Amino acid sequence: MLHSPPRLIFAGAPDFAVPALRLLVASGYSPSAVYTQPDRPAGRGRQLRSSPVKTCALAAGVPVYQPATLRDSTVQAELTALAPDLLIVAAYGLILPPAVLAIPRLGCLNIHASLLPRWRGAAPIQRAMLAGDAETGVCLMQMEAGLDTGPVYARAAVPIERGMTGGELHDRLATLGAELLQAALPDVLAGRLTAEPQDAARALYAPKLDKAEAELDWNRPARELERQVLAFNPRPVAQTRLDEQTLRIWRAVADAESTTAPPGMVLREGPDGIVVATGAGGLRLTEVQLPGGKPLAAAAFLNARRLAGRRLGAA
Repeated sequence: MLHSPPRLIFAGAPDFAVPALRLLVASGYSPSAVYTQPDRPAGRGRQLRSSPVKTCALAAGVPVYQPATLRDSTVQAELTALAPDLLIVAAYGLILPPAVLAIPRLGCLNIHASLLPRWRGAAPIQRAMLAGDAETGVCLMQMEAGLDTGPVYARAAVPIERGMTGGELHDRLATLGAELLQAALPDVLAGRLTAEPQDAARALYAPKLDKAEAELDWNRPARELERQVLAFNPRPVAQTRLDEQTLRIWRAVADAESTTAPPGMVLREGPDGIVVATGAGGLRLTEVQLPGGKPLAAAAFLNARRLAGRRLGAA
């Protein structure tokens, strides 16, 4: 029999997890404890900063635990003593070893930002955008020892609209994940939902983003570069070389452009953007940033400089 109310533990760290925690509290399913990452130095002053989930939990009056690892037997004993019915995980960032997965009576439920089995792993939102997927979504998955391999209780899809940034899609999926959890949780707790196994043959892996991936290769088609720029906004932010400086590119649009100019050459500039030759078509840069400056719309950026006829990305 379930406790009344059920004993839930929530584990998460970044902004993605906050809507789910807030909805749990607001819906009468407030966790008895929250697990999150340890405070870490951040910013120029390197002062310790709490995770967004910790901030949210403390504001809601929920006890917070911040172990550096879940492999420690003392930490596992502490979690066992909380006697959870269910552990709900959203972008926690720590490995849950088998001993931890076995502690909650109903197991561990993960909110994952893709339509599994497509894009298992650390960066599913950006990988879906880079691949040109027409849609993505969120899944509620029963966790097991493999990386995002567990059976799926529920899923919800959203289109990846052209012009949407990685940050905008992240926020949409965070909200969608919270809503999906709220809708499915009563049935999960009551045992009314059956999780469907994933088709492992269709699995794709979404590795963590590497800063080296932010560099634009102007030999690639403009549409691919557009996806790269948008997927990497707000991090790690696409970039290219402008003489000896790094030019960060926050927003861009692929244009149907026929040119014999070498890739990286700035073809023209105007209030609507800076058009750069690519391997196929032109890429119109609409928001850019130089070191030490703020991101600027192309029109404001061009008030102080001219780029037409110059080549970006050249060593």
